[in-house]
Amino acid sequence: MSDITQPIKVSFIDREVVQRLLKIADFGVISVGSMALLFRAMTNDGPELTIAAGFIALCITLSTMLALRYLGLYKVTSLVNPLYGLLASTGVAFATGSLAFLFLSSLALPLSNVWLFGWLALVLTYFTMTRTAVAAWAMPLSESGAFRQRIAIVGGGQVAEDAINILESSSKLDIEIIGLFDDRNDERSPESIKKYAKLGKIDSLADYARKNRVDLIIVAVPMTAEARVLQILKRLWELPTDIRIAAHTSKLKLSPRAYTNLGNLPLLSVFDRPVSGWNWFMKDVMDRVLAAVFIVLLSPVMAAAWLAVRYESTGPAIFKQKRFGFNNELVEVFKFRSMYTDMGDANASKLVTKGDPRVTKVGKFLRKSSIDELPQLFNVLTGQLSLVGPRPHATQAKAADDLYDQVVDGYFARHKVKPGITGWAQINGWRGETDTHEKIENRVKHDLEYIDRWSILFDLYIIIKTPFALLKSDNAY
Repeated sequence: MSDITQPIKVSFIDREVVQRLLKIADFGVISVGSMALLFRAMTNDGPELTIAAGFIALCITLSTMLALRYLGLYKVTSLVNPLYGLLASTGVAFATGSLAFLFLSSLALPLSNVWLFGWLALVLTYFTMTRTAVAAWAMPLSESGAFRQRIAIVGGGQVAEDAINILESSSKLDIEIIGLFDDRNDERSPESIKKYAKLGKIDSLADYARKNRVDLIIVAVPMTAEARVLQILKRLWELPTDIRIAAHTSKLKLSPRAYTNLGNLPLLSVFDRPVSGWNWFMKDVMDRVLAAVFIVLLSPVMAAAWLAVRYESTGPAIFKQKRFGFNNELVEVFKFRSMYTDMGDANASKLVTKGDPRVTKVGKFLRKSSIDELPQLFNVLTGQLSLVGPRPHATQAKAADDLYDQVVDGYFARHKVKPGITGWAQINGWRGETDTHEKIENRVKHDLEYIDRWSILFDLYIIIKTPFALLKSDNAY
C-alpha cells in the first residue's frame, strides 16, 4: 500500500465564499456608482426623478450581475484569467448600461450623454481593479489545488471502478481523487484501480483525513451489502467531512431530490460537515469581530486578573495547554494560571476537585467566575477557537479514572466543528468538574445537539445566555 503519512498543507477554499464576496462588492459599487451617474446625467431634477433614478440604478445593477452570472464570469475559471475576466466583465456591464440608456431615452427620460461616458469609466476602472486583484490572489491558489475538491473512495472492485469512470467522464469537474481505502486484500479489491492506489484500510482513513485534506468521502460499495455499508458509516461518521454513498448501482427508484450529483455520478447524502462554505465564513467573521470587541471591553478585567495572579504566586500569569481542536488537531489554549507553578498539570491527567491544594486563592476565584478563560479570546482572534462550540478538552482529561473517549462512544464527533469558549453544554449547567461518567456523557450529548442545531442565531443566543449561566457556578472549582 502507498505511504499515507505525507500531509497536504493547502487548505480548501470554497468557491461559494469567493463568489458571494465578489457579488457583494459588485452590487455595492455598481449600484452606488450607477445611481450617482444617473443623478449627474439627468438634465432635470425633482423628487419623482430621484426615486426613479434609484429604481433604475437597482435594475441596471441586477441586470448586470445576472448577465455576469449567466456567462460564467463569477466562476473560478474566469477569475483566474485576469485579461478575459476584465474584458468580458467590462463588455457585459457596458452593454447592459448602454441598453438601459437607449431604453430610457426612448421613454423621453431627460438623460445626457454623460451617462455613457461615465458608465464606461466606472465599469472599466472597477473591473480592472477587482478582477486583476482577484486573479493575482486566486491564480497561485488554483495552481496549488486550493479550489479543487479532494475525494477519497471507500471500497474497491467493479463498483469503485465504475464510480471513478463516471467521475472521469464528467465534464467541468475540478476534483482530485486521492486514492482508495478498503479492508479487503483479494481479487475483489486490487491494490490500485486505474492510476489510483489503495492508501490503506478504512480505519486508516480517519487518521489520513486528520493529517491531510479530504473534502468528500464517497462510499462505493454495492448498496445491497447493507451490513457492510452500515459498518463503514459507523467508522467514519466522526469525521468533519461530507460523506456520500455512490448510487449508480442502486435499483431503487427514489425521488430525484433524494440524490445529489457530482458530475454524472448520483450520490446519496449521509453526513454533511456541520458548518461549511458561506456559513463557516460568516461564523468565522462573527467570531473574530466579537472577540476583538470583547478584548477591548474586558481589557481592564484581564489586566486586573494578570496583576492578581502575578502578585499572589511566582511564575507566568498565562498558562498554555495543549487541547483537542477541530478535527482532533492539537491547539495551544491560553488561560490565566490558576495553580501554583510547580503543581501545574499540563495534560489535565488529574481532575481539579473542590478544595484542591494545587489551586491558588486567586485561581479559585478565576476558575469559579470563568475569568481564567478570557485569554482564549486571543485564540478566537487567531482562528484556533470559536466563541461558541464544544469546549476544548485536554489530551488526558478524564471522567472519574477513564479518558473521555473511553467513556462516550463517538466522543470525537464533537470535534466536527471548532471548539469554543462557551457552548450549549455550558449554559445548560454541564461545565467544570467531570468526576462521574454521567457528567461527560451529558456534556457530549449537548455538544452533539449543538452541532446538529447550529446556526448564527443559535450562537448569538448562547453568547447572550453565557453571563447568566456563569452565575450558577456550583460545578466550577
